Amino acid sequence: MDDLAYYDLERYLFETVSVRFAADEEISTFDFFCIVVWKANRAKSRVAARLMKRNPELDLAVQQLVTEVRSAENAAARLKVLMVDWGFRLPMASAILTVFYPDEFTIYDVRACEQLGNHHKLADIWDFGRLWEGYQGFVAAVQAAVPDHLSLRDKDRVLWARSFRQQLEADTKRRFGVGAEL
Repeated sequence: MDDLAYYDLERYLFETVSVRFAADEEISTFDFFCIVVWKANRAKSRVAARLMKRNPELDLAVQQLVTEVRSAENAAARLKVLMVDWGFRLPMASAILTVFYPDEFTIYDVRACEQLGNHHKLADIWDFGRLWEGYQGFVAAVQAAVPDHLSLRDKDRVLWARSFRQQLEADTKRRFGVGAEL
């Protein structure tokens, strides 16, 4: 293994894991948890516990989940597998599916919602039909918010980067809240 490959985790996910998935190759537990860590490192223990409720053998649980996602008939069914069958919330489910299907899914995240000025409550919808409809609206808004020549994945990156830049500019302007007492 080339440990340097993991330094840029997003690149590893989209140039290695995504390609493996598209080629119907096995997705290892390590690779699956690379997705989890990339989205929310703090969630890896909760995700492992959730998977092991379905199968106490973590490797088998990951393989079962990946098989069910691959077997789903369409994008809505894929999201339903992760959310309804496996109990993932929309941010993590959309991150997993973005790695597996980068042309169909984008990551539902607070930074994107801030940039779009909408969709903040989407993750709170429990009726799957309404959630799917709302998620499709979210994806359409991401598509519309960034120039057409970019891929859906790059549009997501632009929104994240724009949010990051604006937040850091605001923080530096207010001097990170550090008072004049210094």
